[in-house]
Amino acid sequence: MDGIFLGSDGATPQILDLHRANRHGLIAGATGTGKTVTLQRMVEGFARAGVPSFVADVKGDLSGLGMAGSPTAKVHGAFAARASEMGLTDWAYAAMPVQYWDLFGRQGHPVRATASEMGPVLLARMMGLNDVQEGVLTIAFHLADCEGLLLLDLDDLQAMLAACAARADELTATYGNVSKQSVGAIQRALLQLRSQGGEHFFGEPALALTDLIRTDEAGQGVVNILAADQLMASPKLYATFLLWLLSELFEQLPEVGDPDKPVFVFFFDEAHLLFDDAPPALIEKIEQVVRLIRSKGVGVYFITQNPVDVPERIAGQLGNRVQHALRAFTPRDQAAVRSAAETFRANPGVDVAAAITELKVGEALVSLLQADGSPAPVTRTLIAPPVSRVGPVTPEERRVLIDTDAVGGMYDAAIDRESAEEVLAAKADAAAAAAAEKTEAAAKESGRGAAKSNWDVMATSAARAASSSLGRQVANEIGRQVFGGKKRRAASGGGVMGALVRGVLGGLFRG
Repeated sequence: MDGIFLGSDGATPQILDLHRANRHGLIAGATGTGKTVTLQRMVEGFARAGVPSFVADVKGDLSGLGMAGSPTAKVHGAFAARASEMGLTDWAYAAMPVQYWDLFGRQGHPVRATASEMGPVLLARMMGLNDVQEGVLTIAFHLADCEGLLLLDLDDLQAMLAACAARADELTATYGNVSKQSVGAIQRALLQLRSQGGEHFFGEPALALTDLIRTDEAGQGVVNILAADQLMASPKLYATFLLWLLSELFEQLPEVGDPDKPVFVFFFDEAHLLFDDAPPALIEKIEQVVRLIRSKGVGVYFITQNPVDVPERIAGQLGNRVQHALRAFTPRDQAAVRSAAETFRANPGVDVAAAITELKVGEALVSLLQADGSPAPVTRTLIAPPVSRVGPVTPEERRVLIDTDAVGGMYDAAIDRESAEEVLAAKADAAAAAAAEKTEAAAKESGRGAAKSNWDVMATSAARAASSSLGRQVANEIGRQVFGGKKRRAASGGGVMGALVRGVLGGLFRG
């Protein structure tokens, strides 16, 4: 059978059939029971089979996949004895081809995605928005799409939200209520996201899936290791990033049905973080992706301490199961034991409920899908030892592996091209300049009108004054010529006529 040898019960080998490996799986167990070693063994098996994979390194231990194990290591004696017990004559230490990634760019190549790629639904989940705020965020994305504005980073998103607040009345009439209070709440959530390091994730160059799904020169699948020890301090960012990556795989990969071996395998460590406080709509989306991504040739494996951390609708999609020991100290633990026991296909020779609490370190209850797609009866299995280092690499080893992998410096330098922030800023500057120019023109026109009006008043007054004076002078002169001086006017009675003439002539000149 073409598959991955996981371990044996002493008689029956437990082999993960590659043809059924895209039917997903679960690795569960309490802390210190051997989950990480099982995960490491499984990742190594996929790599040797030419299947690339992605795994989140929460504790830093999985970085050791890039280095071969050592006979001087503390665990060498136990591993060598276990390999001999299983009859693994070809067991030998070896390193896997690896690529290190880090959202913060410190322990691996930077991982970036654009805000548009993330979308409003996942962003709302990341920021903990309520339904109303998520609706406003969706309107902002829709408006940016309609107006051809690129949302690449958090600066673009903040600028777009500010534009929505400024146009709240217009958008409310078209899309529904867009309140400035909701916009303000989203802006505060973005500020919190920045404080958690989210600004390092959003931007360009965005991660290309082709750089994850690759093999090395020997045909081995590359293991992509995400440094998640610091990322775990921001659990929503961690969970949303991995869900985004899973969604991108679903959207971009073509349909392949059930291939001979998976195209890609995705390991989701600390899986409970994905489901804690998740709204029903998000759970439904995860279920949809997990159910349908199988036909894209992608296998999804959840790693968690308690199997009840995974919702039933999603747990029902997980065909390959490895259950390490559980400690039934609390009522919840006891319920988890019963739940785990009921999910396995019964084996008359194994009391599952009792065995789960009795398993030793490195031992697990295993049920894998058979060639016909049915689950094999549960078997108590000793897990085979890994061949790569169990434990972290040193900073110097990590740097050498980063510098010599196939990705190189492709993602190291961020790119800031023209996007929504720059376009909106340019529009605001242009509008402000146009308004200033219009105001200045109106002021000049008003000044010219005021000056003209004052001149007209002055000219009219002067003309009236001049005409009145001239009229009196002309009238007086005519009066003297016609009627003579004072004595003559008095003698001839010209006083009245002179006054009459002067009044008429004065009126004509004034008029």
